[in-house]
Amino acid sequence: MKTLVLFLALAVVPAFVSAAEPRVLAEDPFQAKPAVPWSWLRENPAAWRLHGGGLEICVEPGVAGTVKNALLRPAPARKTPYAVEVSVTFTAEPTNQFEQAGITWYRGGQPVFKLVHEHIDGKEYIIPGRAPAPERTVDLRLIVSADKFTAQFRTEGQAEYRDAAAGPLPPGSDEQISLQCYNGPAGAQHWIRFTKFRLVEVAEADLSKQK
Repeated sequence: MKTLVLFLALAVVPAFVSAAEPRVLAEDPFQAKPAVPWSWLRENPAAWRLHGGGLEICVEPGVAGTVKNALLRPAPARKTPYAVEVSVTFTAEPTNQFEQAGITWYRGGQPVFKLVHEHIDGKEYIIPGRAPAPERTVDLRLIVSADKFTAQFRTEGQAEYRDAAAGPLPPGSDEQISLQCYNGPAGAQHWIRFTKFRLVEVAEADLSKQK
């Protein structure tokens, strides 16, 4: 009898100590050419490639309204909270003021919000929030709910995400998620690598921890 009780106790322990993985809504490891539902905005075929285990885009001159090679896909409906996750790597040291890469939120064809790794006054930060992030690789995580956002990041090797900023993000029609980079130097080729793209559900209980 003692042996049976011990076996049953050991059998149920993992159910209590292992955290459930979030439900993945979509993912793309960028091992193949981006396809539907992805689409390019102002594509320059010579300035993107599959390389280094992911999608690399050359940071060309431009700003939010003129960005080239912005990769877009429809945003899921905000019926339940979810997170947009992607790993971003500067393969070359950024040198241009406001050189940046990350996630941009579009509404009605216009960029309205961004979560990026940005070079400002000689240093790198997470924007919004201006959290220092000198590492070449960062994981970005944008949590969206019915009318709010939480911008998070973590550096290579870290297990937990850190909050950078939070605030309102009112819903609208024709919402899209974009991976993009801009404000690159005119006289050099700097490539940004995007990997580990995912859309995952966020439980209401986990969302409340961000308030």
